[in-house]
Amino acid sequence: MKNIDYVKNRMKYLIIPIVVIVAGIIMFVVKGGFNFDIEFMGGVRMQVDMENESNTDVDRIKTVIKDGTGVDAIVQRSGTGTHVLIKTPHIEDDVKDKVFTSLKEEFSLNADEAMSVATATPNFGRQVQQKTLLYTIIAIILILIYIAFRFEWSSAVMAVVSLVINILIMFSVYAITYLPLNTTFIAAMLTVVGYSINNTIVVFDRIREDMKTARSKSVAEIVNSSIAATMGRTINTTVTTLITIVLLYIIGVASIKEFALPLIVGVFAGAYSSIFIAGTFWAIWKEKQRALKREKAGKGGKGKKRN
Repeated sequence: MKNIDYVKNRMKYLIIPIVVIVAGIIMFVVKGGFNFDIEFMGGVRMQVDMENESNTDVDRIKTVIKDGTGVDAIVQRSGTGTHVLIKTPHIEDDVKDKVFTSLKEEFSLNADEAMSVATATPNFGRQVQQKTLLYTIIAIILILIYIAFRFEWSSAVMAVVSLVINILIMFSVYAITYLPLNTTFIAAMLTVVGYSINNTIVVFDRIREDMKTARSKSVAEIVNSSIAATMGRTINTTVTTLITIVLLYIIGVASIKEFALPLIVGVFAGAYSSIFIAGTFWAIWKEKQRALKREKAGKGGKGKKRN
């Protein structure tokens, strides 16, 4: 691990993120955008007690709703019991009643109405999209300012570039799989932003310390040794975090899985970019800055001699 030239191989490490992002862009175009959930596009969320676990077959419930109302619904089990969560596009009140009536008749339910019904208008969905974009931009700007203050401007820029790559990978995975994009995804994305930036700061902190004690080495050599020194810590924290999240995804209910999946993707992408992208490309930038300073210093010295 210590003998690997991470800086020299930086373009190779960039191939995997580029492939995922390009695949995401292609699928985004092919499928005509993301599969936005009702929080973003507006719609109806209905929770129903099916009263018997044998009635909670998701595909059967979808078919019953489609046959009874003509509505394509998203159906999820909301727990290990008999409750299901039904999501539909925006529909009129009489159609909402038909959805429950269809289930009541097919499954012989005793209840007279659904446990809860929530409606989000398309206008509300647009507001959520705008606020999501705004808060994400604010978070990135604050991170940029913090890292620039703690380290230097070039470190902040590369940390944010690494962060943007993580976010693009998360969106790309959702474009490829066409999973519903909702506010749970946004919460997971902002969680990953904080987690991955912490990994990046650890690497840059080690680089800063090594720059003070190894002045005779090139920037590339310092960065390579710093990445090698922090590799074990990054891998250990990532693996232990992923073990917990993967278990949550395996044993969790639908709402937990919605949160766990983007976390799994984001944590893995964050660790990868912290190790192989942020520091390695910063090293090249720093080397160019040093070369430019030496060039300016050389020109200044020649000018003084001529005078």
